[in-house]
Amino acid sequence: MVLQSCFSSREEKAAAFDAVDIYPVISSEFTLGRPVVEIFEAVAAGGAKIVQLREKNKGMKYLYELAVACRPIANRYGILLMIDDHVDVALAANADGVHLGQDDLPIPVARAIAPGLWLGNSTHNLEEALAAKAAGADCINIGPIYPTQTKSVNCGALGLGAIGRIAPEAGLPFSVMGGIKKRCIPELLAAGAKHIAMVTEITQAPDVEARVRELRALFNR
Repeated sequence: MVLQSCFSSREEKAAAFDAVDIYPVISSEFTLGRPVVEIFEAVAAGGAKIVQLREKNKGMKYLYELAVACRPIANRYGILLMIDDHVDVALAANADGVHLGQDDLPIPVARAIAPGLWLGNSTHNLEEALAAKAAGADCINIGPIYPTQTKSVNCGALGLGAIGRIAPEAGLPFSVMGGIKKRCIPELLAAGAKHIAMVTEITQAPDVEARVRELRALFNR
């Protein structure tokens, strides 16, 4: 039996997302061979308020089983469990939300299928951000801010200025992502970012829990 989420409504999820600082994204190809569940436990212990499971090169059965294994950890720490791309997996595993790319299921369709999920949408320019808002997305990601090797995109790095160009007009909660390292956090915060998604800077750290604590300490609270 798959555990239910510790969040009972989208309103609770919205409040939980507002408290997010570091946004770890875990992919098995970027864990230095360590089990994803072990990394998930470590980022949760480090104080992360949200974790996204992203598997671009694995089957949905693998992702589902991974999400089911991570659900009790997320409940224990009271954090949001997000699934990349797959609405069906998010529903089956009782995840809290799904993050959709521009080529994934449209936001209105995802909302019709899964009214209780927190829906994020990847955006790379103002037009996509406004479209995400009109479609009913709960939040957007703006990126890639810096050059990145963990995700293929056609637009190239957007730069820090994209935050100021896109976020105020979109008027949605937003995260930023793409090539972000520890040294980038101060300038991202100064540019208005509040929720900062990172992959290898966290998942390839020798001590993942300590790295999350170290990164979270950089935020202005």
